[in-house]
Amino acid sequence: MILSAAPDVAVVGEAADGAEVPGAVSQHQPDIVLMDIRMPRVDGLAATETLRSRPGAPEVIVLTTFDADEYVLRALRAGASGFLLKDTPPADILRAVRRVAAGEAMLSPTVTRQLIAHVAAPAPPSRSRAAERLDQLSERERDVALALAQGSSNAEIATKLHMSIATVKAHVSRLLIKLELNNRVQVAILVHDAGRA
Repeated sequence: MILSAAPDVAVVGEAADGAEVPGAVSQHQPDIVLMDIRMPRVDGLAATETLRSRPGAPEVIVLTTFDADEYVLRALRAGASGFLLKDTPPADILRAVRRVAAGEAMLSPTVTRQLIAHVAAPAPPSRSRAAERLDQLSERERDVALALAQGSSNAEIATKLHMSIATVKAHVSRLLIKLELNNRVQVAILVHDAGRA
């Protein structure tokens, strides 16, 4: 009801179980999927992993009552662009949908704190692997990756690095291809894992 009431958002379909998500996405071609974690047969995390592994997959925002670290990290590593708790005010849910549609990421404040705490001290082997992946980037691409890890929007990155927004978008696209990642959140996690943020 919240989403349908917004003039710029159209709800095109619903699925009651994670197993139904791929078929519903193929049928309705949404830009964004709001995914609950708790579903009967296939949970939302598994459905997110399956969905985001497909070419041309829509963005996913996980909307749930669960904010446990393992859920947050698994959802983000699976390619979710957002993670919101169900007690998020309706206006913030709409704002998240709009931001993710514009290519940004959206995390609830509680989730952001948990994520920062988790990535503050990754294990040395993962730090080394993450650093090696970042080292394959050009210096400018690393600058953009670092700005993403700091939560900067495309406009903020453009101002900070003295480039156009179109150039920032091009760098972000190249980063995702080179690093074989799905979205900005995964780039931020990689930068933090490498100890560069």
